[in-house]
Amino acid sequence: MDRQFIMILILGFGFMFVFTAFQTMSNIEKTILDSISKDDESFKGEGYTSLAIIYLFFALSNWLAPSFMSVTGPRVSIIVGALTYVGFMISFLFPSTTLLYVASAIIGVGAALTWTGQGTYLARCSNADTISRNSGIFWALLQCSMFFGNLFVYYQFQDKTHIDKQTRDLVIGVLTAVAVLGIVFLLALRFMASNAEQDNELESKQTACGHAVYALKSAGKLFMTKKMLLLSLAFFYTGLELSFFSGVFGSSIGFTTKIAATPKEIVGLVGICIGAGEVFGGGFFGILASKTTRYGRDPIVIAGYVMHMAAFFMTFLNLPNSAPFKDTTDISYLDPPSATMALICAFLLGLGDACINTQVYSMLGGEYVNNAVGAFALFKFMQSVAAAISFFYSAFLGLYVQLGILVVSGTIGTIAFVIVERSFKRQHRLED
Repeated sequence: MDRQFIMILILGFGFMFVFTAFQTMSNIEKTILDSISKDDESFKGEGYTSLAIIYLFFALSNWLAPSFMSVTGPRVSIIVGALTYVGFMISFLFPSTTLLYVASAIIGVGAALTWTGQGTYLARCSNADTISRNSGIFWALLQCSMFFGNLFVYYQFQDKTHIDKQTRDLVIGVLTAVAVLGIVFLLALRFMASNAEQDNELESKQTACGHAVYALKSAGKLFMTKKMLLLSLAFFYTGLELSFFSGVFGSSIGFTTKIAATPKEIVGLVGICIGAGEVFGGGFFGILASKTTRYGRDPIVIAGYVMHMAAFFMTFLNLPNSAPFKDTTDISYLDPPSATMALICAFLLGLGDACINTQVYSMLGGEYVNNAVGAFALFKFMQSVAAAISFFYSAFLGLYVQLGILVVSGTIGTIAFVIVERSFKRQHRLED
């Protein structure tokens, strides 16, 4: 194995452990906070509000992340950001409404540094021939995080209708330790030189401030190009569906009391099934990248879109409109609701997400190699804006309206991605 591929594996394992903590907590946060508020009437923290704050600060900080990285480099940016995930996990051990929202804002800033650094480092470890493989393998390793954390939660929450303090503290403590292990892996990353063509204007910026200002202007200029504006529609959809399957879908199942005798334990299984879809998709597109991308990225994205539409339709039939808010005895079109169908939907949501995200990474790392920092920052900006908006409206819009928004935005985003991909294909044919 070459040095670049080893760095991809280390990066993947580091993110796998850090996000074993965060993605698991994101999946159960609404359930955890609901239990805390029942034990402590002074605690008013709301799960959807916390997640909305995270993605709002994530969105705003993405404009500053390229400037930060132009001074520190991607490795430092990744590690500094990862430390904020540990702080967020620890905040749950000391329930406080103010602390929860402050920690949510801090991790939002950290997420921008972590993910922009990750995209840049991935691009530096790849070339046109390996970017699809590396994107798929990184994605598969990252999404293994959905297995371990949620499997642990499944066993801890088994037969519980209320998550007591002892159980909460055990889960949070273990997840925090796992996040620290992820940082140990990230510390093992080694310097990788930029593979972008030299930028004479950037070279003329002698000071750190000059580099930072130029990076910000460069990201803004890239955002206003026709292709990036179109891609932003696809990025926006990835944020909406991310917030749905990571925060709303699992909570909706846990609140649907007629789906099982103890619906809270199914929340862990939902996370495992989403992870299974993510890992299968990432592994498939990573190992078979040379074959799956033979006809371009657009057929894979279209396949992901079809899977998501099927999952949304089955969710509409299976879960009641009031499911995202609190425990409900309402039903939808199936009586009783089917836990099996919910788990199938979870797998399709994960697999479809892998289809879309691996191809987005492949496109940004392959087509925007000369401005990978700006491209990945803009991707995460649009994605996190959409996630913040989604978590804000999730607190008061019923499930059916949320599904309708996902269907419309998914259709528009997929069409936009296909237009850009085919434009790049024509461009490459002309160059050949």
